[in-house]
Amino acid sequence: MSSLQEKERCPWCLKDDVYKAYHDDVWGRPEHDDRKLFAKLVLDGAQAGLSWYTILIRTEGYTRAFDAWDAGRIARYGPKDIQRLMQDPGIIRNRQKIESAIKNAQAYLRIMEGGKGSFDTFVWKHVDHQPVMNKWTAMGQVPTSTPVSDALSKDLKKAGFSFVGTTIVYAYMQAIGMVNDHLLGCWRRKG
Repeated sequence: MSSLQEKERCPWCLKDDVYKAYHDDVWGRPEHDDRKLFAKLVLDGAQAGLSWYTILIRTEGYTRAFDAWDAGRIARYGPKDIQRLMQDPGIIRNRQKIESAIKNAQAYLRIMEGGKGSFDTFVWKHVDHQPVMNKWTAMGQVPTSTPVSDALSKDLKKAGFSFVGTTIVYAYMQAIGMVNDHLLGCWRRKG
């Protein structure tokens, strides 16, 4: 039996090893690196209307296509870059989502350069810089949005971000560890 099969996990990740690895290594771990926080927000926005798996298997393609998440470069993308991205099979070739990534890079830079501190501070202040430790025992208890995701979504939109509705933002909060939604029986909750 492989180590990916030996541990008790949240049921959503049991579909395959890609999900299991994401669950074990990324999902729910507190992230404070500004560039990684920006990248994850863009990826969660790209997921809108699609399965997370669709984005997860393209993460390397996105990293390559979007200059390793260099927001300064992304913010300057113009029509030629949009056309290049529209032809890139390594990402979701949706013009609105590509344009959103550019818009989000511009908003991210305004936060980083605007004397408001880091993007980490901008995001994590919504949970007083500490993960919310939920105590769910079943997936049906896990919400798709909360008043906190509503507030963060509102602040992101006010700052100029797009594809940041409250459901996307809650998924983002789960992924970056702002909320710990690993079920009580999950090994990662303890790990």
